[in-house]
Amino acid sequence: MVKKYALPVVLIALAFLFPLIDPLLEAVLGKSLLFSAIVIAVYVMLALGLNIVIGFAGLLDLGFVAFYALGAYVTGWLASSHFKQVSFSFLSAAPTETVSGNAVPGIHISFWIILVLAGAFTALCGIIIGAPTLRLRGDYLAIVTLGFGEIIPRFFQNGDDLGGFNLTNGTIGIKAIDSPGLPFLPDSLPAWQQFGTLNLNPWYYTILILVLITVYINIRLRDSRLGRAWISVREDETAAAAMGINPVTTKLWAYALGATFGGIAGAFYGAFIASIFPTSFSFNVSILVLCMVILGGMGNIYGVILGAIALQGLNFYLLPQINTWVHRIGDAVGSPLLSGADIPKYNFFIFGIILVLMMLLRPEGIIPNRQRQEELHSGDDDQSITDAARA
Repeated sequence: MVKKYALPVVLIALAFLFPLIDPLLEAVLGKSLLFSAIVIAVYVMLALGLNIVIGFAGLLDLGFVAFYALGAYVTGWLASSHFKQVSFSFLSAAPTETVSGNAVPGIHISFWIILVLAGAFTALCGIIIGAPTLRLRGDYLAIVTLGFGEIIPRFFQNGDDLGGFNLTNGTIGIKAIDSPGLPFLPDSLPAWQQFGTLNLNPWYYTILILVLITVYINIRLRDSRLGRAWISVREDETAAAAMGINPVTTKLWAYALGATFGGIAGAFYGAFIASIFPTSFSFNVSILVLCMVILGGMGNIYGVILGAIALQGLNFYLLPQINTWVHRIGDAVGSPLLSGADIPKYNFFIFGIILVLMMLLRPEGIIPNRQRQEELHSGDDDQSITDAARA
């Protein structure tokens, strides 16, 4: 029991202490890692949501970015002055009156309520999208989800004139989104009363708690009756149906719950960057999150977390650091090619190479799911027995 919980407790403790360690890392590395840690945590949450769909239920979803975008736009609609024709505020940490004393235009709802609403809205959208499509299997389902992943961002890009109604503000996006906060806290904690950009600690602890809640729910779902039904459908849908499991309903639950976490991650990200643009939700995001799940180990919660941290850590820190080293070498040897290199531009090329190597050397992922590992290597064992018999 102690061994089982020792490592998670230590990692959680280090995660909570990270804002205290970050100044020391900044002194050594010359760069604060807190902003990068927040964005990485958002992608950890996205990867955990997609892992429910792909890892637990075995559904290939190539359009997961749609739920990420929907969650972000819920924040834009309910925590900004986008809808200037109305003036409504409810428990928001943002100012409710202008300097002249007039009510601030737009809808301004508490960020904490928006998280719940974003999760519920994206779950509903997941059901609406999934209901007519989840009877499909394999490549056909992947193509349909890819279509939805392309439709939703295009809809947001062109949603500034829906019969004269501006829903999304088009390519300009929704800006000046309200910052979350806890206004009931004492004045001695101003950074927590309303989150700002100068002190990122409140943002970090908020997304950390959201990630921990996501991990806990993922573990409970995996070990639940529904989780066992997902595994049955993933292993053999026909056999699962013969045993009384409704494959469509079971897969719909996976789609809805995965969408919920994608929407909550999007709602947080929209508030964090305070501006939402449709170009932020391209197809590349879906592929990046899918790479995290595959790299870490489909179906393994801790493997998916490691995969997300590894890829985004490579993207946010290691590639820019390598770029700096290459520039220094180029300046030292007088090579214009090295001095002008832009290594981070080739991030998806590098991710592709990593995935190819993983598929060749360790197809089950860094921390594999035990069942999936046995499936992938059962053929090797059979081949070994055959070769031995022939010898």
